[in-house]
Amino acid sequence: MKFRSPISLMMLVMAAWLLAGGGARAQGQPRPSILNDVGIDQKLGVQVPPELLFRDETGHDVRLGQYFGRRPLILALVYYKCPMLCTLVLNDLARSMNSMRASCGEEFDVLTVSFDPRETPDLASEKKKPYLRAYQRARAAEGWHFLTGPPESIDRLTKTVGFRYVWDPKYQQFAHASGLIVLTPQGKTSRYFFGIDYAPSDLQLSLDEASEGKATSVADRILMFCFHYDPSVGKYTLSIMRLVQAGGVLTVLALGGAMLMMLRRDRKAAWATRATAGPNDR
Repeated sequence: MKFRSPISLMMLVMAAWLLAGGGARAQGQPRPSILNDVGIDQKLGVQVPPELLFRDETGHDVRLGQYFGRRPLILALVYYKCPMLCTLVLNDLARSMNSMRASCGEEFDVLTVSFDPRETPDLASEKKKPYLRAYQRARAAEGWHFLTGPPESIDRLTKTVGFRYVWDPKYQQFAHASGLIVLTPQGKTSRYFFGIDYAPSDLQLSLDEASEGKATSVADRILMFCFHYDPSVGKYTLSIMRLVQAGGVLTVLALGGAMLMMLRRDRKAAWATRATAGPNDR
């Protein structure tokens, strides 16, 4: 696409901003107060308590320490009846794992832990089945664990790793953020991933670093919240608005960069013309 002048490009930049990010904010939608207690706080290097008691998908009692000491782990805090975001987290995790050279059950393990104490091993077992079909590696069943547990274990685990969530009585669902936490083989937090898009190369690198006991932070922190569209007030869900705003910012940055490049090119062309022109041409 060619722009005849910087003004036309600037108009397009402003239009993109209003339609995407700026337009979303112009609607004046306040941050729902319930989200004040929702988020993921990076607590790098903290030890996940090995004594915490849970139940695996077969109904057997397990302590988290049983999974420590062998290889790095990916911790996914979800709840199995989540209507939207938790499934997206697990879907993208499976997608990324399928593209990685390392295999779950061999070079790393996955702990999928429900933070809803009402959920049962039977539900965890049903949740595990489609992901084993989607992730067909030889020892996946041995390395990808779906756990449920009592309130005290869930509360201590989530507080230890900085995962904050609340129950929404209006919708009878949890409001929570999305992400993954990579643990060292000893069960210490090594890296946090936010949102629902986990690049296989980044996830692989984080597991390699975790296997060496390293803890690294991420500079680009994008949280996606599980919240709801409320038809009674006609407002979009916060997670959708955040995506729209992020898309608007990226659009503005890209178009702004193109505008700067075009201005520089025009200036260079003008200077070249003046340098080659004769006295009568100026």
